[in-house]
Amino acid sequence: MPSVNDTDPLVGRILDGRYEIHAKIDRGGMATVYRGVDKRLTRNVAVKVMHESLGSDAEFVARFDREARAAAGLVHPNIVSVFDQGMDGGRPYIVMEYVQGENLRKIIRRAAPMTPQAALDLLIPVASAVAAAHEKGIMHRDLKPENVLVSDRKQLKVADFGLARAVTANTVTSAGTVIGSVSYLAPELVTNGKADTRADVYALGVILYEMLTGKKPHTGDSPIQVAYSHVHNDIAPPSASGLRIPDYVDAIVLRCVNRQLEARPANASAMLGLLQQARMALAKGKANDQTLTAQISETGLNPDEQQTARVKTIDPLSDTAPIPSVPPDLAMSAPTRASTVDSASAVASYTPLQAASPLRLKQKRRHRSGLVVLLLVLVLAVLLGFTGWYLVKGRYIEVPDFVGLSQTKAETLATKNGLEVVFENAFDENIPAGQVIHSLPGFGEPIVRSGTVTVTLSKGKERYEVPKLVGKTLEDARKLLGENKLEVGAVDHDWDEKSETGTVVRCSQKAGELVKPNTSIDLVLSKGAKPIQVVSFVDKPYNDAKKALDDMGLKVKSTEKFNDTIKKGNVISQTPKDGELHKGDTVTFVVSKGPDLVEVPRVRGLTTAEAKKRLNNAGFKIKESNLTNYPLGFINGSNPGAGKKAPRGSTITLYIV
Repeated sequence: MPSVNDTDPLVGRILDGRYEIHAKIDRGGMATVYRGVDKRLTRNVAVKVMHESLGSDAEFVARFDREARAAAGLVHPNIVSVFDQGMDGGRPYIVMEYVQGENLRKIIRRAAPMTPQAALDLLIPVASAVAAAHEKGIMHRDLKPENVLVSDRKQLKVADFGLARAVTANTVTSAGTVIGSVSYLAPELVTNGKADTRADVYALGVILYEMLTGKKPHTGDSPIQVAYSHVHNDIAPPSASGLRIPDYVDAIVLRCVNRQLEARPANASAMLGLLQQARMALAKGKANDQTLTAQISETGLNPDEQQTARVKTIDPLSDTAPIPSVPPDLAMSAPTRASTVDSASAVASYTPLQAASPLRLKQKRRHRSGLVVLLLVLVLAVLLGFTGWYLVKGRYIEVPDFVGLSQTKAETLATKNGLEVVFENAFDENIPAGQVIHSLPGFGEPIVRSGTVTVTLSKGKERYEVPKLVGKTLEDARKLLGENKLEVGAVDHDWDEKSETGTVVRCSQKAGELVKPNTSIDLVLSKGAKPIQVVSFVDKPYNDAKKALDDMGLKVKSTEKFNDTIKKGNVISQTPKDGELHKGDTVTFVVSKGPDLVEVPRVRGLTTAEAKKRLNNAGFKIKESNLTNYPLGFINGSNPGAGKKAPRGSTITLYIV
């Protein structure tokens, strides 16, 4: 009964107190890859955790540790960096550079057949990476499009250096099998399990053929047929598919996938040189180049040596037959079955002699005894052959192609092939939601009849909603973004009179917008209200002062007061006098009403004493002026005169007679 499993026990855990596992990226035959965060260095990483079956072997763990350390020494822009390795729950893991993007397999499915220029532009950085590894004495052993990652910035990265070496060494030692996709296995890996740098060159040549033509050079109805083709069949040049491919590009492919390993380039560095020469010729617009083609095709072998000898057929029923290091489903070969058929034909053609002399009768009995023995041997051979076929191949079927199917169609296909199916879910940038991304085991790989296939369904593009961040502190914003698998990007500051200092006032994406995981959200934090520099407006027109402060966003209050020295309408004083204020703050002004004018009272005819009293009461000062030498003490008049207005406190002159 199919089931859906969207959980993983490692998701949410922290390995070694350092690597926090966020989500599962992919699952392969040897390990599961997770996206995580190195909490110590606060960077995204990819964590590859080996399956439990590989972690139970102490010899493998030690070898894996050595190879991981060796791979960590590979520093190249086209190699996925290895940062760390360790153990978790008895299972080894490695921590690698996280490359967000897709693998070359998806690009081939989408874009092949490619132009020679496009294919070489993709393969040259891959070959450069493998060349750097070969110079360090490290082979890959499992080169295939799935192990070539292409970042969102279109940078190519080769993954799993050292890992394939450790796993291969372990499995060859313990089980006599070969790790690697059968479509990319060099013939020598099929026949004896031994490999050098030229096996990587062979795999690169197969990848180049596949990019150029959109199909694999060796195909078959089963993995054993594919492996048999690698060993026994030369491939046709890519241009034989009817594609416009220069002869020198054909020559690179044919030399790299030559079945005789001595004819191939010695290592990836040598192959890289050929690729670069071809790319330069393409840039010059050369459709063909006989000289370059001859140079590329030159293997250094004599013509007689370049014809690859047919690989010796091994009879698995022979006690002395060596056991080739091949996958379990490759151990039975077609020639074995042919031998059995030929023997049976020989028996069918046998006819007894008609004469029956004693000697002849004795010989006849011997022949009959021999025939019985032969028949018994043949029956036993057939039984052993059938048993061997069933154990090695007959009980296996090939995994059908689930990619792109819906869950219902995948269930139907599994049932049709007698398989159980378990569904998992994962995000994918290219496969629509509800369709199959991949299966484990993969398409064309062997699986025991009635076995279980794990099929991964797409949840569509992985997108997360930008939370509401305005008004949050930086710490709270970082926490909210982390909960939504997003990150804080650049942090800037700006004045904002409406927001509390240190809180978010703007961000680069709107709240509610759906974005890719690990998207960086830029934030602008408030510095509070912008300060306003205030200057003194004393003895300046109040109206000018008010307009200036209104424009600055300040509030203005004012009172009026008589002033003998400050012109009416000008500022007598202000609070505060100067300094920094903020929008919305208040400045208070005292505005001059001019002098306080009082009407001069009538004093004519009054005595001096009476006139002084009246002027004093009106707030004036008094100055006396005698009009005669002998005044009688009466007031003749004043200056200013009666009825006129003068500032309170000013001096009035009295004229005395």
